[in-house]
Amino acid sequence: MGRQRSSVSASTLRSLERIHRQYGAGLAERKLALLRRLVRPRLSSAGAVRRLHEALCFLRAYPDSPEVLQQVDAMLLVFEHRSDLRRFAAQLESSGIAGTAIVYPFFSATSEWLAKRWPARMSVEWDSIGMPVRDRIESWLEYFAHYAETPALDVLPLSLQEWIRRMKGPDETDAAFLARRFGALAAGPRIRQQLYDELDLMIRLRPRPGTPSRTRAGVPRRPIRFQERPLDTTRPDLRADLARAPLPVRRAGRREGARLIDLAREAMITRERDLDAFAYGDSRDVRIVDCGEGLELVAIGMIPERRLLLEAFYGLLTLKNGIPIGYLGMGALFGSAEIAYNVFDSWRGSEAAKGYSAVLTAAATLFGADAFLMTPYQLGDDNEEGIESGAWWFYQKLGFRPRDAGARKLMRRESARIRRNGRYRSSAATLRRLAKHPMFLWCGRERDDIMGILPLENVGVAVTRYLARRFGSDREAATRVCAREAAARLGARWPLGFTASERMWWDRWAPVVMCLPGVERWSPADRRALVQVIRAKGGRSESDYVRRFDAHPRLGRALQRVTQEVGRAPAPTGSP
Repeated sequence: MGRQRSSVSASTLRSLERIHRQYGAGLAERKLALLRRLVRPRLSSAGAVRRLHEALCFLRAYPDSPEVLQQVDAMLLVFEHRSDLRRFAAQLESSGIAGTAIVYPFFSATSEWLAKRWPARMSVEWDSIGMPVRDRIESWLEYFAHYAETPALDVLPLSLQEWIRRMKGPDETDAAFLARRFGALAAGPRIRQQLYDELDLMIRLRPRPGTPSRTRAGVPRRPIRFQERPLDTTRPDLRADLARAPLPVRRAGRREGARLIDLAREAMITRERDLDAFAYGDSRDVRIVDCGEGLELVAIGMIPERRLLLEAFYGLLTLKNGIPIGYLGMGALFGSAEIAYNVFDSWRGSEAAKGYSAVLTAAATLFGADAFLMTPYQLGDDNEEGIESGAWWFYQKLGFRPRDAGARKLMRRESARIRRNGRYRSSAATLRRLAKHPMFLWCGRERDDIMGILPLENVGVAVTRYLARRFGSDREAATRVCAREAAARLGARWPLGFTASERMWWDRWAPVVMCLPGVERWSPADRRALVQVIRAKGGRSESDYVRRFDAHPRLGRALQRVTQEVGRAPAPTGSP
């Protein structure tokens, strides 16, 4: 009887999988009947449990009807209590399903975040940690301890784990202790984070009600857009869609922003991923872009300390009916945007091209971008997932093109083969050759002054040469002197009226100002505008910085000259 029930359950699950992505007349009723038949039966394998969970997650974001949504919600609410899930929980580890553990080497910021919320559920996977890493942690024990503890540390022959057991609190785990002590080291935050991240500590997060999971992740219900017609898998006209910009944008308040950042972190944790923009998200700089039909993009800026020197970087969480279905990283400057686009596994193959069009329109809305870049990694360079998915052709069919002459020649050859034989597919070797070169989409005129073409790293080279020549190893003096001289050069009333973040970014940008050619000959208005660009880098929204930067053509041209002059200048010589 048990085998018979398992066979019926497996057949019912297969029937659901065949239609769960299909929409139209009568399908909602068929799905509802199949879902109800899968409430109680036990599935016979971990794979079957995972497949049922994936179907439910998909339908939660793309429900046919209120009845289907209600049934899916009810099943996901108690999913962790299913007897088949409990039976296969160990095999489903790190699946992100409620009721299963997550094992992952979390970033420092993420480990500290977990230690604040679920300290009793964290533990270090000591069996995965070799002696070199154990020795490094042990060498840090004296910096974790109170000085009065050091006589014992110097003498007692205890192992690292024994010492941590003695030093941690009675309601504290080894993982929570290490995350907190690294976070409290008497060093700059970036140094503390680097020391922790280099250890690559594997942490286990044991499940309990409320710990991160994919099963019930989402924001409180917005008005639901039910999927009553087939999914849109057509190829969009990106330029026509971009003409719709700007999209409606709403700024989240601090409390809502913090909740959305937590949702983004949980979406990554439950998929064994991490993203700096979410780990270091700034609740003051969270906006929701309404793309229509229940699709929203939550744009999350980083805290000022973690921002990049030149370009702005945002992490975006993609929501469908309030459910996280993907994420992306977006860099912007010079009227251009570099986008790394990801759809979570449960929703791949649904409306990826339509979603990507919404992403580009959001970039135009937030930053005024009219040129877009796909990096080689996104196309498959050193990224086998990109090769297997045919990412290069996905973007080529949307209008992206390489600038490299060799890549364009290869593209034309492959396109001709496809036209002659509709069943032809580029080989993995060919895709790897194509993926070596970035691709671009132009919605305005094609130009060279954009990300991916301008060698912005040369700005850093120019600053290094300038500081080495003037200050040598004394970078502290360089910070003080350049800040003062840059203020004099621009006529800024620095630091009067500057916030702490603005002062930090003035210090960081001052050497760049000293490297800009001819700044002292700029008009007073251009110099004042540059002061406002720098202050905006440390302001509430980094997108404001991008807008101010791109509205200052003289600054853009000066930075281009810096990159060009570095490219022409010989490397410094001298004694080692």
